[in-house]
Amino acid sequence: MVATVAAGCGGGAGAAPKITTTARAGVAPVPPKEGAYFGAWVPPDGEGKPSTTKPGSASPSESPSGSPSVSAKPTGKEADKPGMAPVVGFEQELGRQLDIVQTYRSWTSEFPAGLEESVTESNRYLLLTWGGADTKKIVQGEYDELVQRRARAVKALGKPVFLRWSRDMDKAANKKRVHSPDDFVAAWKHLRTIFKQERVDNVAWVWCPTARGFGGGDAPAYYPGDDQVDWICADAQPGTDYEYRDLSEAVKMFLQWARDREKPIMIAEFGVPKSYGERRAEWLREASKTLQDPQVKAVVYFNSDEQAANARDKRRAYSVTGDKHTVSALRELATTPYFNPRNLPVTSGD
Repeated sequence: MVATVAAGCGGGAGAAPKITTTARAGVAPVPPKEGAYFGAWVPPDGEGKPSTTKPGSASPSESPSGSPSVSAKPTGKEADKPGMAPVVGFEQELGRQLDIVQTYRSWTSEFPAGLEESVTESNRYLLLTWGGADTKKIVQGEYDELVQRRARAVKALGKPVFLRWSRDMDKAANKKRVHSPDDFVAAWKHLRTIFKQERVDNVAWVWCPTARGFGGGDAPAYYPGDDQVDWICADAQPGTDYEYRDLSEAVKMFLQWARDREKPIMIAEFGVPKSYGERRAEWLREASKTLQDPQVKAVVYFNSDEQAANARDKRRAYSVTGDKHTVSALRELATTPYFNPRNLPVTSGD
């Protein structure tokens, strides 16, 4: 099935195309007719502190334990479901339920389980970020049984799932397992073929390199093709080599590239660094304007400090918890009608 969503003109990056997605409407996630879904990565209790590994070297689900990342005490029956307490606590701070809850799983992890099941049982979409593996081994069929098991398990959920496999494949740090753009594309197609053979219709495939890779990098070379991708995406942290950088600058080249594709856009990881101090709220208010782009149909805040090298590394720390003014600004963004396309109830927040 083909779902079409009308789009107007974007903010400074040319006219947005009419959006078409080949995901199966009513079964897999499709873009809202107006506005964009709002979601977040909220680390489980005991995770989300500055990492003791090299920043970016591990999936968040594999992060070392630390102090809880959400200070609000969650209330309600949903908070008692596996993995949901931090999510519900974060939602209470924002004054609204999330449209999308993100989870991270390594290549060999058993999923869905725990939080994934809780999310799909609720009125929220699951964004399942699945780690990558050696692309050549995937194509050679070494992991076919593993992929088949995961495909069947995701199908058994019976609920719409965003599947973001091997994010940031364009990073130099991932070259050892990704090998080359051609190898990545071949592996992507191999996975999709197996999911198709298993008749998995409830998945929307999200292709997600770094936003930076559309400037000086080669992110476009990893694109598997319009017939292979349901949502195009970018991870858009401002970058640690800037004292201050608006989100508009971070995503500019990606949005320009996306204008040539009739696909909905997801910004799956964005966050304001703690190093911005008193300007964090200002950054979020400007980000809200940038993200109200007619082709952007989903945004996901990265509410975690786990990418930080240590407690002093504020440039890679994005959690807003405990920062009253920043929480307030993020609440403003999340409760803006554009980012509440399902018209979910809004409260004043805690």
